[in-house]
Amino acid sequence: MSYLKLYQEGKLQEISRILSENMKNCTLCPQNCLVDRVGDNVGFCGADSKLRVSHLFLHQREEPEIVGKKGSGTIFFSYCNLGCVYCQNYNISNIGDGHDITVEVLAHNMIDLQEQGAENINLVTPTHYTAQIIEALVIAVKEGLNIPLVYNCGGYESLEIIKLLAGVFDIYMPDIKYSDDAVAQELSHVSDYWKIVRESTLEMYRQVGNLMVKDGLANRGLLIRHLVLPNKLAGSFKVLDFIKNEISPDCYVNIMNQYYPCHKAFSNEKISRNITINEYNEVIDYAKSIGLHRGFA
Repeated sequence: MSYLKLYQEGKLQEISRILSENMKNCTLCPQNCLVDRVGDNVGFCGADSKLRVSHLFLHQREEPEIVGKKGSGTIFFSYCNLGCVYCQNYNISNIGDGHDITVEVLAHNMIDLQEQGAENINLVTPTHYTAQIIEALVIAVKEGLNIPLVYNCGGYESLEIIKLLAGVFDIYMPDIKYSDDAVAQELSHVSDYWKIVRESTLEMYRQVGNLMVKDGLANRGLLIRHLVLPNKLAGSFKVLDFIKNEISPDCYVNIMNQYYPCHKAFSNEKISRNITINEYNEVIDYAKSIGLHRGFA
């Protein structure tokens, strides 16, 4: 695990220091709220200086290469830097359900998941808590953490922060939600999503490359998720073209079919229904036609 080398060289501790300083004038994500979160102010995401966690457990329902035989040690963080009107976890991402913990407790939770047999530590919606996560990681490494780290995010990431994190995470799992900024603004309240997600995903790929799998278990690389939306709102063909042409035809892409209307989706007729089988198969067929071949049936 490359984060172990960073720790031994003192670089992980320096990354932690820089991220903690950032929270005083927060630009941890592209929202660039510039609020003093150390002083318990909040920006778009709703998070202040406290670290809030919703759930942590051995997850058996992620991608098979992430779950392995024993499960992914998954930690769900509360709040989010996106405002998706159809979010299926809106009670966590929007309302902030969960409980506050210290970085020391987070570090101990990582160790506990490892001792339960977790194949990796899977950090879900980590973007706005990157400073506290790396601070906890420094402690966890001292206590013996030595399994892969997964950065499981919504794709709306600061390029500067992702560059700073080079060598920390073994596996990146970004969503690529949209290829149309007008749709991103309407459905997730961000106006520059397509540019931001392409920049950050390309940097993730530069750091870790294609997903590497040994004995059925991923140990390093990029895994992209893309959720098919009703009425072609996700711009799936353009997303897949980007992945194939600018990342790699060997990129692992989980094309997901589990959209259903939730949260505020019923107030928007364009997303107030489930996707159809035909809508999903059309995207799968297109992915195959351009040469993508990993991560979907």
